[in-house]
Amino acid sequence: MRSGSESGTERPGAPVLSLFRDDEDGFTTVAVAVALVLSLSLVFASASAAWVAGRSSEVQRVADACAMAGQNAVAAFSTVTQVVDACVLSMGLTGIVVLGAGLVVSCVPGLSATGAQITQAGGRILDARRDFARTAADGIERLEATLPLLIVANSASCVEANAAGGVSYAGCALPFPAESRSDFSGLEREVDDERLSELSGEMGELSDEMEEASRRAGEALERGWRADCGSSPYCLRERAASLASLGGALNPSYPSPAGWTFAAPLLRARNYYAARLSSERVSGSNAEQITDAACRLAFYEYALEQVRGGSYQEHADGTVSIDLPSLPRNAAQTRETTLYTDARWPCTAEEGGRTLHSSTLCPGATGAAAGTASVAEVDAGSVARCEECRMDVGDLGRVASASTSIANGFEHHWRIIVEASEDYERARNEEAELEARLRGLAEEGEESFSQALEQLSVARPSLCPPGAWGCVAVVARDAVTTVPTELTASFLSSAELPEGAAVSAAVLAPDPSTEDNNVLSRFFESLSAGDSALGGALDGVMDLWGTLLMGYGSAYGSVAERGGAFLDSLDGVLGGTVGSWLKGRLKQVMSDAGLEPVDLRLRKPVLVNTQDVLDQSGFDQASSVRELVSALPSSTSSEDFARSVGIWLSDEVGSDEFTVAELPIPGTDLSIPLTIDLSRLGEAA
Repeated sequence: MRSGSESGTERPGAPVLSLFRDDEDGFTTVAVAVALVLSLSLVFASASAAWVAGRSSEVQRVADACAMAGQNAVAAFSTVTQVVDACVLSMGLTGIVVLGAGLVVSCVPGLSATGAQITQAGGRILDARRDFARTAADGIERLEATLPLLIVANSASCVEANAAGGVSYAGCALPFPAESRSDFSGLEREVDDERLSELSGEMGELSDEMEEASRRAGEALERGWRADCGSSPYCLRERAASLASLGGALNPSYPSPAGWTFAAPLLRARNYYAARLSSERVSGSNAEQITDAACRLAFYEYALEQVRGGSYQEHADGTVSIDLPSLPRNAAQTRETTLYTDARWPCTAEEGGRTLHSSTLCPGATGAAAGTASVAEVDAGSVARCEECRMDVGDLGRVASASTSIANGFEHHWRIIVEASEDYERARNEEAELEARLRGLAEEGEESFSQALEQLSVARPSLCPPGAWGCVAVVARDAVTTVPTELTASFLSSAELPEGAAVSAAVLAPDPSTEDNNVLSRFFESLSAGDSALGGALDGVMDLWGTLLMGYGSAYGSVAERGGAFLDSLDGVLGGTVGSWLKGRLKQVMSDAGLEPVDLRLRKPVLVNTQDVLDQSGFDQASSVRELVSALPSSTSSEDFARSVGIWLSDEVGSDEFTVAELPIPGTDLSIPLTIDLSRLGEAA
């Protein structure tokens, strides 16, 4: 069987090919028209299929965007919470360091008032921290209670915004966990600073007493130095040079009290009396001169013996032991010495009985030698007094009387030095005893400081808000949508885009690019426009808080460096003092505190497998996804959808702007409200 006709000729009953082919075997107009119609039909059919496929897949893209929009709200909440925690912790550390500085300064004699001022400032900072932490914890909890609503509303808004080309969507992101599992008790943990404040006051009282004792010791030291070698025209050194011809190493000069001690006049007196004794001779043209010479010789022997028995010692505990002997300057004082009781005076047997003389050279010593006796025996009547020399206790008392009473006498300056040494010993030993008590309080202060810092070293607030495990977005395409027919109606019958749904999930992941993020730095800069209102020793409080605040993320291992720098900036804390010792101990306590660093990298939403989020929440993926999709209400209310799956939404803040707390600025009288614009909370963190 054949089709057509031979040679294109027409035969009865054969197809009419001439409609498509002409006599020259070319295409006719009809053939071209048919081909064009067929091609256009295929093109528009492909376009319709592509439109349907494109719109069908867009529901997944919308679900992805929805999930990430929900997580953006969680990221923003996490950032807010971290800033609040940084403020609470840094304020606590600032208050503790300032209190420690108050203890250090309170240990310094003369700075008790400054120490009290610093301690009060530290207490005010901790009081402000308590108030801020309490209100901030309440504000954060209220904001967290609203977070599911913010997640749902933000994600639903994103879904609504993706409607285009006649295709609309319904759905939202659901947070997992749906309820808070956070623990903000760490924010409200109390820091016990009461004992630190009490110690500061007790230290201040002791340091004031130490200052008074130190002042008295200094005055006594200077008084002794002036009498020894600082007064003009006479002093102990000048008298020793003039009366005993002492010079060089035997009679050294000290230009100032610095480097001078009471050992210097003691050695000078030893050299002086040794020189006077070696040069003194008993002689004279009459009994009176002989008696004066004998009494001087006896006095020099006695004085040399006394000063050789004197001592000056400085002990490791800061006390001193000083024994500079007082020399008699009248008859009454002589009776209390061995000059009065020693049997050193020669006696002879005279007509009146056994008689005491000042020397054997006495003209009245005419009888046979009768041993020796003391002047005390003359007063007792057991021996007779010579009528020539008339030797008795009065003669001995007159030797030092004149030289003690007038400024050009050696004993005059020695008496001043002895009295100054007694005052100095009392004051120095009192100062040392007070310093020992102060060190005991400083040790207790170190322990209390360590305990207070340990209270701040507890675990930070445990953050697990709604959405912490992730957000699962469920988005459905609206009811059946007709494919646009403006161009295809002439070629195709109308087509429809069926209903569809998609799920997606997002979690928060740290952004490595923000490891050195300066969110807290910018936050601090916005707060630090005003200078410290405290002044003086507290000028650095604002800077201290700023460095601790900005170091919240990674630098709490170096709290000792920052707190130590603040302590080192304190004036008047000299080395070797209790204040210097305490400062070193507090710096070591801060170094050993070991506060854990906080990861301050910003969190950003990333898409994950939905099963990962559902598994952590304890749901089976397949059945859970079906249940979530089937739970989508016919209306477009995201709140209805959330309630249909058991997530109840509440609004604990009630406005577009919410003030978490009033932040007091350490070192100032200012406080700044930490206000959050809830309309922007869900934007990219």
